Amino acid sequence: MNPCTTTRIPRWVPYIWLAYLTFFLWQPVTQHARPAEWAATLVGLAVFLFLYFSFFESRRPWSLICVAGIGVLGIIYAPFNGGAANFFIYAASMVPFALDTEWAAAVAIASVVAVAALEAWLLHLTNGFLFPATFLSTFIGAANIYFAQRHRHLEELRLAHAEIGHLAKIAERERIARDLHDLLGHTLSVITLKSELAGKLIDRDAAQAKLEIRDVEQTARQALADVRLAIGGYRCKGLAAEIEQAKATLLTAGVKTDFHSTPVRLPAAQENVLALVLREAITNVVRHSQARNCRLQVERENGHCRLEIHDDGRGGIALEGNGLRGMRERVEALGGNLQRDTASGTRLIVQLPIDTSEEPL
Repeated sequence: MNPCTTTRIPRWVPYIWLAYLTFFLWQPVTQHARPAEWAATLVGLAVFLFLYFSFFESRRPWSLICVAGIGVLGIIYAPFNGGAANFFIYAASMVPFALDTEWAAAVAIASVVAVAALEAWLLHLTNGFLFPATFLSTFIGAANIYFAQRHRHLEELRLAHAEIGHLAKIAERERIARDLHDLLGHTLSVITLKSELAGKLIDRDAAQAKLEIRDVEQTARQALADVRLAIGGYRCKGLAAEIEQAKATLLTAGVKTDFHSTPVRLPAAQENVLALVLREAITNVVRHSQARNCRLQVERENGHCRLEIHDDGRGGIALEGNGLRGMRERVEALGGNLQRDTASGTRLIVQLPIDTSEEPL
């Protein structure tokens, strides 16, 4: 796990933190260190910079090794340079970004402080080392526990939002696919039927054939408008309008319709789903069933809206295609259920829960 990536630390922040290295360089500068002391100081500085920047670009366990290495630098240089207390501070401040839990970071910080205090006691180091190595390490480390967890939670929230956005895109693509299937499947079936009818009538009744061709044109134009709506966020024209369209489609196909309806008031989402289910069901009747009669019924039953489509066609096909699968997904998404029986013709029953307190239209 990359500590910098996990907690979303801005890339410029590590460079700001390097300002505290001036305390490590302060003693050699002010005390006019000898070349050998400068060499040792620069070696320690180089090792620190390597470990420091590696920490922000590495994953566990290397990030923890980097923190431990910086702590070891503090142990090595503390007897010779009071500014080495900064290495303990760096180690304590970096630990929370390398560990995932508060208690683990707290234990690690306590260990850093304990090592610094023990070294100060054993080597009789001055207060100039003891105070920053213990108090500041504790204070800054504890503060960074809070900031690391806060950054981590923000990152988790960002990832969750990204995942929600990704799932929303998938759901939208699936919605468009279902809507296009429902819209075009039905419309193309109507166009096919009317075109065939016009072809049969053209020699016997040219005027009626022209009317059928005009209907084909209007149906095609409506299909184009519906496709645009589907891509932009489909809104069905309503159950009542869809029922009238279903009657007209069945009539064109030569299927006798028996329709019964009880007024039921539905929210827009439920009405749209029932309308689309009806459209897909009628398309299947016209395309596949070879039915002569079809019964449509819409009624309120036990707190549900019940839609039934029953034809006397060949039935017998139990396999669900994409259209039926899409219908089932739409219905179940609203807490309803869809039943299909193909023993005698095809019977499709859809039940959606409704608010019983609503008044019928």
